[in-house]
Amino acid sequence: MNSKILGIVLLVVGAILLFFAYQQSQSLGDQVSEAFTGRFTDSTIWFLILGAASAAAGVGLLLFGKSAR
Repeated sequence: MNSKILGIVLLVVGAILLFFAYQQSQSLGDQVSEAFTGRFTDSTIWFLILGAASAAAGVGLLLFGKSAR
């Protein structure tokens, strides 16, 4: 039961971080940085990496985590 709760929490946190990454990637500063350097700012990249990792870990726990019976 605890792994399912943790999985849901990680999935929600991952979704929130990915949402913030998307919002930040659409900002004027990030658009200018991407236009000149060809990549997004470091903070946007970290939001993407941490969000994806957290969401993947959450899905993994929900699908493969031990359930206490």
